[in-house]
Amino acid sequence: FSQLGVFSNLNQLMDISMNPDYATVCGMTKDEIERDFQPELAALAAMNKQTYEQTVNELAKRYDGYHFSEFQTEGVFNPFSVLNALIQRRFSSYWFSTGTPTMLVDILKKTDYDLRKLDGIEVPAAALTDYRMDFHNPVPIIYQSGYLTIKEYDLLKNFYVLGYPNAEVEYGWLNFITPYYTPMSEANAPFYIGKFWDELREGDVDSFMERLRAFFAGMPYELNDKTERHYQVIFYIVFKLLGQYVDVEVRSARGRADAVVKTTDYIYVFEFKLNGSVDEALRQIDDRGYLIPYTADGRQLVKVGASFNKEDRNIGEWKVVDS
Repeated sequence: FSQLGVFSNLNQLMDISMNPDYATVCGMTKDEIERDFQPELAALAAMNKQTYEQTVNELAKRYDGYHFSEFQTEGVFNPFSVLNALIQRRFSSYWFSTGTPTMLVDILKKTDYDLRKLDGIEVPAAALTDYRMDFHNPVPIIYQSGYLTIKEYDLLKNFYVLGYPNAEVEYGWLNFITPYYTPMSEANAPFYIGKFWDELREGDVDSFMERLRAFFAGMPYELNDKTERHYQVIFYIVFKLLGQYVDVEVRSARGRADAVVKTTDYIYVFEFKLNGSVDEALRQIDDRGYLIPYTADGRQLVKVGASFNKEDRNIGEWKVVDS
């Protein structure tokens, strides 16, 4: 970054960032890992009491998913994380722990960027090779830093769809930014999220909502005095972090509930209304058919409607309805 676009330094470089011939040069493919690390994969599987297939799938979930060209069909694994997992014989956030994206978070704060847009954002192709520090558009620098990768490419529009490459990056990033948006520290976030998970797994929605209410009540005033979007981002962070333990869908488009959480025995559909009523929230779940995709699932369906009072800066009432 320091050499590109600054006076005439190194202005004769060929930028191969998006060249398909080099798309896999900085990572490992699944075939390469399975070809070259059979003993290490077996040891990793044994240590974690997994089958070989489970171990490879876990590696892919955590460390795969990088695409560096619109024509690249196979993702590549983060080599630093894979090698560390094989050496240590345990899964952990190796790459994310090597550095902290403080600068990126500062950019998000200064621009008041909507955090929810990052996963699945559509950008023009030229944006990904723009090496200027543009505080009005933080997406290129976030992509170039490795926190987003190419998910789709629209040839007609010459646009990319970006998203988090894997679980290591997604949850490492969300845990890191949590203190900037919520009263949780990065160290305490897993504890809070684990408690939320326990309550939903046991079907105790009231305790879940009480904990969420206490969570907002403990928010410092400087965090509390925010816009409606700030509260929506907080809900987004909490539910996205729950995705480490259970299947969670957080609304990203019109026509979906605010959050859908799937545990072993339950499927919860949440709808929150800012300065609206609980009944309005429940009616929206019914009117827009948020439960329809899950009616044949077999698990207990639970609707949760809640109001959020902007003046009190907290959750008001809620209702839980079994379907």
